[in-house]
Amino acid sequence: MTGAVLERKSGVALWRQIADLIRSDIATGVAGQDGRLPPEMELAKRYSVNRHTVRSAIAALEQEGVLRSEQGRGTFVRRRKRLSYPIAKRTRFSAGLGNQAGSTLTRLLESMEESASQTVADNLGVPAGDPVIRLDTVSEADGLPVSRATSWFDASRFAGIDEAFGEHASITKALSACGVTDYVRKSTTIEARHASADDIRLLRLSAGAIVLVTRAVNTDSDGNPIQYAESRFAADRVELKIESD
Repeated sequence: MTGAVLERKSGVALWRQIADLIRSDIATGVAGQDGRLPPEMELAKRYSVNRHTVRSAIAALEQEGVLRSEQGRGTFVRRRKRLSYPIAKRTRFSAGLGNQAGSTLTRLLESMEESASQTVADNLGVPAGDPVIRLDTVSEADGLPVSRATSWFDASRFAGIDEAFGEHASITKALSACGVTDYVRKSTTIEARHASADDIRLLRLSAGAIVLVTRAVNTDSDGNPIQYAESRFAADRVELKIESD
């Protein structure tokens, strides 16, 4: 039996709590040697909930790619290994995944010029309210979305970076087109939180899924900030690996 206590008045749906418990228990061996979960009735007893709640939890984990159901056989844990994404001096999406994925793709969702918020201004080293260019992107590996990002650039220095990204589908190539042939990671902060509505939609997650959030500043060879980015990684699909250079 699990020792976890359900919080029935916490505001978090019971099926979401059960999904999180199943996810945790998978790591400690709740599934059999063949990866099959116990029957729904047994799981309902284990977690002291009804079968409908268990079924909703399993459906959410199937949508996230954690589980798969086979007609007449049961529910199984997907043995797909999470991608390992390095956070290093030179962090690049496709190069970072190396041979872990057969194909990688970064799509531009939206671009616009806007006034820099205080946070963006502080990280780019420009006055608050100055014009910046924002790019919203989604990155995929083997056709599955693994991260979404919002990046900001000083509009006075990087005019046209949105068009360059639209042509090359690469931040690195877009920066190169704007005269920055190399850049390095100055800082990265990481936190975990529940996925937002946009995370769920764009990363194809279920409500309550966990994302890893990074906030990063990249600088040119002279140490000048060129990009501030906030990225959200699907925690079930990607692990972040901090590397020292």
